[in-house]
Amino acid sequence: MTEKDKTEQQTTAQAKQQLYTDAYFEKGHWGLKLRQTLVAIFGWICVVVPVVVTVCSFWAAYNPKIPHLWSYSEGVFEIKFIGILLLFAFVMVSLFAVGMTIIQNRKRERVVEQWPTFNPINQKKRETELEKFMDERFGDEEFRHNVRTYQVKPEQNLDTDQIHDLYKKHDLNDLDE
Repeated sequence: MTEKDKTEQQTTAQAKQQLYTDAYFEKGHWGLKLRQTLVAIFGWICVVVPVVVTVCSFWAAYNPKIPHLWSYSEGVFEIKFIGILLLFAFVMVSLFAVGMTIIQNRKRERVVEQWPTFNPINQKKRETELEKFMDERFGDEEFRHNVRTYQVKPEQNLDTDQIHDLYKKHDLNDLDE
C-alpha cells in the first residue's frame, strides 16, 4: 500500500467521522451541556407531573386513602372515555395490521408462484449447455427421445455434482449470486 493510498484512507476515515458530531459529548462546552440538560429535565417534568397527577386523582376517586388532587366527576368520566377511545383505537389498529399482513402474505405467495425466482436468461443458457452435455454423453436429442431401450455404460454415469460443476464452469449458477 502506497503512502497516497494511506493518506486517502485517513482522509476518508476523518470525513466519515465528521458526519456524526455532537458538541454536547465533546470535551468542554459546559454552558451548552448545562442548558441542554436543564431543558431535558424540564421537558421530562412537564411529561411526568401531569401523568402522575391524573393517575393519582383517578385512582383517588376509587380509593379514599389516596389524597385527592382533584375529584371532578367530569374528569373521571373523561379519563374513562379516553381509555375507551384508546382501547378502540388499539383494536382497530391491530385488526388493520393483522389484515394487511394476511393480504401481503397472500399477494407475495401469488407473485412468487407467477414470476420466476431465477434468472430467465441464465436458465435458457443452462438448458443449452445441458443439451450440449447430454448430446455428447448420450447421443443427439432425436436418438434419446426415439430409442425404446438404452443401456447406460458405467463410464456414462453422472457424478454427484457434475451438472453443478458444468454450470459453474460456464458461470451459470444462480445460487452463487
